[in-house]
Amino acid sequence: MRKGVLRRRLLGGLLALALAVPASGLAASIDNLRLWAAPDHARLVFDLSSPAQAEVFRLDDPRRLVIDLQDTRLATDIERLDLQGSAIRRVRTGIRAGDDLRVVLELSRAIEPRHFTLAPNEQYGHRLVVDLEYPGESAVEDPIDPIEAMIREQEIAADRAQAEAVAEGRDPASVAAVLEPARPHPKRDIIIAVDAGHGGEDPGAIGPSGVREKDVVLSMAQRLARRIDATEGFKAVMIRDGDYYVGLRQRTRIAREQKADFFVSIHADAFRSPRPHGSSVYALSQSGATSETAQWLAASENRSDLIGGVDGNLSLDDKDEVLRGVLLDLTMTATLNDSLTIGGQVLDRLGRVNDLHKSRVEQAGFVVLKSPDIPSLLVETGFISNPDEERRLRDAGYQQRMVEAIFGGIEAHFRRNPPPASLLAWRRDQGRDTAGNEYRIQPGDTLSEIAARHDVPLVQLRQANELEGDVIRVGQVLRIPRS
Repeated sequence: MRKGVLRRRLLGGLLALALAVPASGLAASIDNLRLWAAPDHARLVFDLSSPAQAEVFRLDDPRRLVIDLQDTRLATDIERLDLQGSAIRRVRTGIRAGDDLRVVLELSRAIEPRHFTLAPNEQYGHRLVVDLEYPGESAVEDPIDPIEAMIREQEIAADRAQAEAVAEGRDPASVAAVLEPARPHPKRDIIIAVDAGHGGEDPGAIGPSGVREKDVVLSMAQRLARRIDATEGFKAVMIRDGDYYVGLRQRTRIAREQKADFFVSIHADAFRSPRPHGSSVYALSQSGATSETAQWLAASENRSDLIGGVDGNLSLDDKDEVLRGVLLDLTMTATLNDSLTIGGQVLDRLGRVNDLHKSRVEQAGFVVLKSPDIPSLLVETGFISNPDEERRLRDAGYQQRMVEAIFGGIEAHFRRNPPPASLLAWRRDQGRDTAGNEYRIQPGDTLSEIAARHDVPLVQLRQANELEGDVIRVGQVLRIPRS
C-alpha cells in the first residue's frame, strides 16, 4: 500500500516536472531549407515547425554570414541544398549555448544581408527568410546598352518638356524636343519588359493536377522574349529569368531602370471555382475593377508581394504641388490610353487562340501595373483552375501561339506609333517597309516552322527570300511575304 502511494507521488512529481520544464520536442525545428538564386541576390528560406528568434550578422576574412536561431534544432539534410548560382559556397551548422543552432554560410562574394519572418499561409508554415543582396549587381542579366539608355532618357525628357508646356498652358509645338546627336546613330531598339509572374517561394496558382503557375508563365515569358529578340528593332528585357521571386514594385522599377517602352506581365491565374475559362487582358484601373473576376484577381496578385518596396512614381520634386498633379495626370492618362490600345490589339489576337473570358480589356488595381510612365498590361493566358485550360497551358504549341498573339498586338502598335529615335521610326521616315515582315532566325528554328508560325506557304517563303532549299542559319533575317 505504501509502495502504491509512493509510486503515485513519484509519478505525480515527474508529471509536474515535465509540465514545468519545456520538452525538447517543443523547440522549433528546421524542417526544410530552400534556396533561389537571382542575378542580383539569393534568397534562403528556413521552413520552421514554429516561430524562432534569429540573429544574423556578417564576418570577414573569410566572408561568412552567421545565422543564430534560439532553441532550434536541425531536422533536414543541408547537403541536399543546391547552392549553384548563388554566393554561398558551403553551409555549416553547429550547436551553441546548449539548445541554440548556428548556421554558417561560407560566401564567395560580398553581400548585404537582410532577414524577416513570415507567418503561415496556404502553401507554407512558419518561415525565416534571409536575403543576400549583391551590391552593384543588376537584376537583369542582359541590361540595356548605355548608348540606347542615353537616347531613351533624351526622349523621355522631350516628352516631359511637352507635358510641362501643356500643363502651363503653352503650345507644346513650341517646345524644341532636343535629341542630342548620338554615336552611333540612334535607330534604337524598342525595349519590351517581359515579366513572368510569381516565382521562387511564391508558386502562384496551382491547377487541379498540380501544375504551378510560376513554371508555366516563366516558360511563356522566355518564349516571348526569344520572339521579341528575333524581330529587328525590338529587344526584350526579362524581369525574372529563373525560379526566384521579384517584388511587385521592384518589377516596375526594373522596367524603368532598363528604359522599357512597354511592360507585359504574363500570368495563368485561378478563380474560386473550376468553371471560369478563357484568356483576358488587364490594364490598370485607378478606380474600381471592371468585373468581380478582375477585382478578385488583382487582390490575389497584390497579396503575393512578400516584401513591398519603394513606390515607382516619377520624380517631380522640382515642381510645385499643382503642376506635379497635372503632370502626373497627363502622364498617367497617356500611358493608360496606350495600354488600352495595345491591350485591344493583344486581346483580338488572343481570341484566335483561345476563348476570351471577357470581350474587352479589363481594368483592375494590379500593383505590378502601377508605373505612371510605362504603358503596361497583365495578360491572363488562361485559368489554371480549369482542368482543360491547365492541360493546354502545359502544351508547347499552345504556349507558342499565345506568345505570337501577345507580341503580335504589341508589335502592331509600335509599328504604327514608333518612338522617335527608334529603328522603326527611322525606317518610316526613310519610306522603308515597316509592315512587320522580317524575322531573325533563332537557334532551333526550321524554315517550315517559321512558315507555319507566320501563316505563309513554305514555297512562298522560299521565293520571297530566293532560297533554293530549306537551309537557314542563325541570325539570318528572312522577309515574310504578306499573305
